[in-house]
Parts: sequence; structure tokens; C-alpha cells
Amino acid sequence: MKKTNLGAVALAALALSGCASSPSGNGMPTRPSSSFAVPGLEKPAEVLIDRWGVPHLYAGTLYDAFVAQGYIAARDRLWQMDLWRKRGLGEMARDFGPAWVESDRAARAVLYRGDMYREWLAYGSDAKRVAEAFTAGVNAYVAQVRAQPALLPAEFALLGYQPATWSPEDVVRIRHHGLTLNFTSEIERARAFCGGAAGVKADWLRRELDPPVTPRVPPGLDPCGIPATELRAAYLRATEPPQFTKANTRLGVNAGATVVPVALLPGSAEATAQLGEEQQQASQGDPTGAYGSNNWVISPKLTATGRPILANDPHRLHGAPSLRYMTHLSAPGMDAIGAGEPFLPGLSIGHNGTIAFGLTRFYMDQEDLYVYQLNPSDPGEYRYQGRWEPMTRVTERIEVKGESAPREVVNTFTRHGPVLLAEPGKQRAYALRAAWLEPGMAPYFGSMDYMRARNWDQFRAAMNRWGAPGENQVYADTSGNVGWIPGGLTPIRPNWDGLMPVPGDGRYEWSGFRNGDELPSEFNPARGYVVTANENNIPPDHPAAKKGVGYEWSDAARARRLKALFAAKVAAGSRFTVEDSQRMQNDIVATPAQRLLKLLAGLRSDDPQTASALRMLQGWDGAMDRDSAAAALYEVWSSKPLRAAVLKAGAGDAGAALAGPGDNTRMVLLLEIPSGWVTNEQRDALLLETLPLAMQELSARLGPDAAAWKWGTLHRAEFRHPLGGVVDAATRKKLDVGDWPMSGSAFTPMAATYRPSDYKLTAGASFRMVLDVGNWDASRVINTPGQSGNPDSPNYRDLAPLWLEGKYVPLVYTRAAVEKETVERIQLTPGR
Repeated sequence: MKKTNLGAVALAALALSGCASSPSGNGMPTRPSSSFAVPGLEKPAEVLIDRWGVPHLYAGTLYDAFVAQGYIAARDRLWQMDLWRKRGLGEMARDFGPAWVESDRAARAVLYRGDMYREWLAYGSDAKRVAEAFTAGVNAYVAQVRAQPALLPAEFALLGYQPATWSPEDVVRIRHHGLTLNFTSEIERARAFCGGAAGVKADWLRRELDPPVTPRVPPGLDPCGIPATELRAAYLRATEPPQFTKANTRLGVNAGATVVPVALLPGSAEATAQLGEEQQQASQGDPTGAYGSNNWVISPKLTATGRPILANDPHRLHGAPSLRYMTHLSAPGMDAIGAGEPFLPGLSIGHNGTIAFGLTRFYMDQEDLYVYQLNPSDPGEYRYQGRWEPMTRVTERIEVKGESAPREVVNTFTRHGPVLLAEPGKQRAYALRAAWLEPGMAPYFGSMDYMRARNWDQFRAAMNRWGAPGENQVYADTSGNVGWIPGGLTPIRPNWDGLMPVPGDGRYEWSGFRNGDELPSEFNPARGYVVTANENNIPPDHPAAKKGVGYEWSDAARARRLKALFAAKVAAGSRFTVEDSQRMQNDIVATPAQRLLKLLAGLRSDDPQTASALRMLQGWDGAMDRDSAAAALYEVWSSKPLRAAVLKAGAGDAGAALAGPGDNTRMVLLLEIPSGWVTNEQRDALLLETLPLAMQELSARLGPDAAAWKWGTLHRAEFRHPLGGVVDAATRKKLDVGDWPMSGSAFTPMAATYRPSDYKLTAGASFRMVLDVGNWDASRVINTPGQSGNPDSPNYRDLAPLWLEGKYVPLVYTRAAVEKETVERIQLTPGR
């Protein structure tokens, strides 16, 4: 069998790149106009693609807009959408082989399995019809690709399979992408408390709790009995995006020269290696720790224009293509523009010409880990309220590539939720209870309700029905009103705080869910603005502060910096502009660094290397600039040797091992107030002793000349395609985007979380938006690396260089502005 170059196959499969035609009004070359028949449309629709790849969809009916959205999203992002669906429904093994059977079983365990009638009603009167319209559009493009193989995206050719058709239920049954909390932290806390007094200290260092609370081991729980590594791996196997490795996605060629995966045999050396990778991933911190977002809204009385300004930059894992997808939906009764996710109808961030909205995560606790005693005589039964209760068994039939018959596997469920791990030999089982498995909890699908609101009352009502994930929404409207409201389904735990696993024997039950009106909100606040950045923003004097909504929030460094910037500008009497919000979204000052610099201010050392480090840091302002040597030194020092030394001093050797990477806020707090664990003199000695270790790492990585060091030499922005690690170098170069020096850190408003092993960027703001409310064409936006999912498209990577430099493009909205920026026209007509 003759081998085929994978890069050549990929290039041959790339589609949708049109030939240049005459220039448009913006000087950009236009692409040829086209027309397609789309089953599901009632009337003709027109799509204008602007030069940044944003589709502006003009439909004749409300639901035709969602048909067109599904069609155009699939045209731009078909493989990404197909992979999301395949992973969520547990259908990976069908196309990729037996290595994926176990992850398919786990994915099916966390599908919504409730009554679909109640499910659709939970979102509003037309939720089902919207999903039907959207999936009709997706399926229309899938049918077109199947009929015209030249349109097949490269990834399908590389992996040797065809895209699937969608059902409306797929949109809401898949729940794994919602970023809910706090199952994995419960595992880690139990692991820490197993260590006794040292473990209690370790847990304090591991994660800040706000409001302050002292976790306690629930009566009946043995924290030492929790199989932390295995249970964490089981949770990630059910909820994390697919990880393509050379072990589970080996590429080969069939006789027709089509690239296909060669499946792993269970028990093979490579399958064992894959398991090792899963276990390694399962031990690396909180999977939501890299996620955060910023948003704010500013009243007209504080702006230069006399109109509200709304800004939002949600932070998620970076990759190519982007998670975010921008769309403009214009139809009778709706004219909305902004961003969502390509596999969901509607928008979750943007405006509709009357109101504007933008989200951050509100870290309410929507998960619990239940531990069961199994019946020694029947491992299919668990003890509940003094009797043995049978688990529900669901047999899953999983199709496997290369096998003639489906495999049968079993998922089991207790009254609380899916069993993620069972240990029959130890007579124990572990289940996930999650609010996001309740009716009406499909992540972000509730935006279909609020994106069509016309005023604060309608928006507030929609947010009171919001389910998952927990969100802060900021609001503004063309009448000059601004507001903030959080939302999400909050479990009521009458006799525990949700911070530890609990026995599943009936002693620890949710007693329903809190009413959305129990959460705080603000409408036209006197201060004139609202800022949120995933911190605990429940006012201490609000009744909700004592109701256990959540304790584990994101680090408050970004919120502190942003609120300080707002307060300073207001105190100076300056008016806010759109450009001010853009600068704040790209601010690179780390407040934790500024706090530690105060501790270094008066220190001296006779050691030449330590003295050199002090000189570098003592003259620095805390800005994580990519060209800064001090920023490189600070980040390496604070995240590695200093953090390790503080953990050891605070909890001892045993406790430090249980604290994981540790919590940055706790580390800084201990250093600022050392009494109780070390003296001031011991603290100062610790600071000085750890500096040479950071200097040594930088010398090894960047060379001996400290004057030539730059943070951006270490901290690099790279957008990796899911298949980038399993294809040849030429194809990887086409799929991956960039390798650029990057400013910022996880603790700056311009969030830029990195991988500790090599400092490469892993998460941050994939999307930024600043809206001039009412003067909509003056609004600005950036997505990264680009709008398209086709590596051969000019819009696959065009926005990444702008994003890197903190630049934006217009979010054009009026028809005249859209026409001016249009480079491609597509006519969609009703089809059979």
C-alpha cells in the first residue's frame, strides 16, 4: 500500500476558498457570489460576509434566521461542530475506533436523560422550534458536503469519516461543556483532609474560600477512602473535550489513498500509554482554574458620549478554530449581533439594537460527589435510608470502527446521578450530582430567551430562568439604563456546605433550588458602573452571602485591578470612552506582583545573583510586559520556587504535597502577614533564598545575560488545532496558528494563563467586545484566531495578530455599514 503525504491530503481537502473578484467598497477583494437551496427555509434569505468573516444573515421570517445560522455556521465550522456533537453524544468510537469506547460510555453517562417535553418548555415557548430550525440548517450543509466531496473539510479527510446529521435534541441533551463547579475540588479537599492537621493546612493553601468558612468532614465520610486520581480521571473522561494523541489517533492510508485512523487494540502498549496520559492530565489542578472573564457596564453620566458603554471579554481555553463564533441575525422581530458558540443557535454576548448584554462566570456550586456503600451480595445495590436500593442500569450500544457489531457497555445511575466510578471489591461507588443535569440546564441555550428581551424587566425575567452555567450578566439599553444580574440554578444544601464529598445514604439531600430573586442585582447603581471578574461579588450584607451559593471563586486580582482603574478615573473626573475600555481589557498589571514588590522594597543581599534579582524587581512596576526581564523573573520566581517554599513552610513537606500548585492569593496573604507560621525575619529570608532558583531557571532557558531576558521569550501565544499533535509537520503548520511573544498573565485583566512546563499560552480572552450602546456601528470587537474553521480561508488566522496587539475591528450593524464592509454575498433559497 503506497503511503500518501498527510499534508498533501489535507491541502487537497481544504474547501470554500473563493477566487478574488473586483474590490469591494472597503478596498478588499470580493469573493464570488453564490446561491444555495436550503431545505427548511420558508423564504429566501441573504447572507453578507464582511471582511472579517462575520456573516450578516437577513431572513424573511424569524425562524429562517436560525436555519440560515445553522447553515452558515456549518459552512464555517463543520468539523468543530461535528466533533462537539460526536464527543457529547458518545459517538467517537464509531469513527475513531476502540480506544474511544470508554470515553463514549462516560460521555453518555452525563447526557440529559429526562423528559424532553419538560426540557423544551423550560427555555421558553419556541425553544424547540428554534433548535429544529438551526439543526435543519446544519443538516442542509451536511447534505451539500456529502453531495460535493470537494467541500469536505480537511479534518474529515485526515481522519477518514463523514459528518453526521443532527437532531434538535442534540443541542440540549449535551451538557458537558458548561464549566460547572465543584466536583474535582471536593475530591482534592478530601484528599487533603486525609492528611490530618497538615492536610487541613494544605487545603487552606490549596484554594481560597470566600466567604471564609472552615470545611469539615461530613459525618459518615472517610476522606482517606476516596480514590482521588481514578475518580478525577473518570470525571474528566466524561466532561473534558476530546484529546487526540498519537496513541488514540494513529493516521494511516487505505488503498484509495484516503487518510484513516488505525485503531488501538485494548491492552496494547500504546493504549497503556494513553491511559498514562489520562492519569497525568487528571492530576493537574482544577480544570476550571484557567477560566475567567471580565465584563463591565458604564452609565451615560460617566461616558464621553452620554451613552452607556458595555464591555465583555470571556476567557476560555485557546485553540484553532476559536470557541467563539460571531453572527448577525436579522429577521422580522429580531436584529441581534454578537458571539456565541458555533454549535448553538442564537447569541450569548452582544446586542439586539435595543439592549446589550455580556457575561462572566458566577461561580455558584452546582455539583456534588456522593459516596455509596455497595451491597456485599449485590454490587448493583447501594445503601439508602437503611435499605438496599437498586441502581438503574442502562445498556449502551456503541458502534466501533472496524468491528462488525456494536459493543454493549453499561452505565449505572443512583437516585442522585450517574455513577462515574465503582469499586465492587471495596464495596464503594461514586456518583455525580449536578444541577446541570436537570431540565432546562443545557449550557448557554437559555440565551435564546434574554437575547430577544427589549427592556430590563424582560431581561431580568429571562435571567431568573437561567440554568447553567452560573453567570454574571451586565446590561445596558438605548434608554440609558445599566444593570447587573447573576443567574443560575442554585441547589439548597440544608445541612452541609458542598465543599466535601458526602455519603449517599440519605443524610445529605438537596431540598430544591433557590429562587433567582434571592440573588443580588443592581439597576442604575449610584456609582455609575458595575465591574465583574469572577470574584465573589455578593455583597457581604446581602442575605445571599449566608446561603452557601458558592465558596470557590476565581482569584480576585483581575477584579481588584479593574475596580482600581475605574475608581481612579471617576475620582479624576474623566469621562470613559470606548478606547478606555479597550485599554482596560488589555491591561497587563498584576496586582499580586505589586503586593510582593512591597515586601522586597527594603531587602538587600551580599550574594551577587540575589542582589541582581533584587535590582531587577525593585525598580519594576508589576506590568507583565512581553519585553520585560523583570516580568520574566517575577513570574518564574512567584509561580515556582517561591510558591513551593511557602507551601512547605506553611504546611510542611507532607502538607505541601497535598496542596497541589497552591492558591496565589493564599501565598501572598501569608507573606504579607507572616505571624503565626514564620516571623518577619524568616519571611524575608525565604524571599531572598528563592530568588536565585528563579535566576538559575531563566539562565538555563534564556541564557546568562539577564539584560537580554524577556517575558515574551518564555510566554508564547500559540493556537493549537486538536489534530496538531498527531499530523506531520507540514499539516501542523497549516492547522496551528502563531507562536508569538505574549504579555500578561493569569492575574492581569488581559488574562493569559500558561502551561507551567513551557509557559505557552493555554487560556485567555478568545473574544473581546466593547459596545457603544445606541451608536452601534462605533462598537468594536475581536475574535481569535479568526472566524473561519477552514485553514485555507483568509479568515482562519487573520484576527490573531490584531488580538495579540490589543487591536479591534468594527462590529458593523446597520445595513449601510455592513454593505460597505461586505466581501461576499450568498443567496439562500427554500429547498426540497
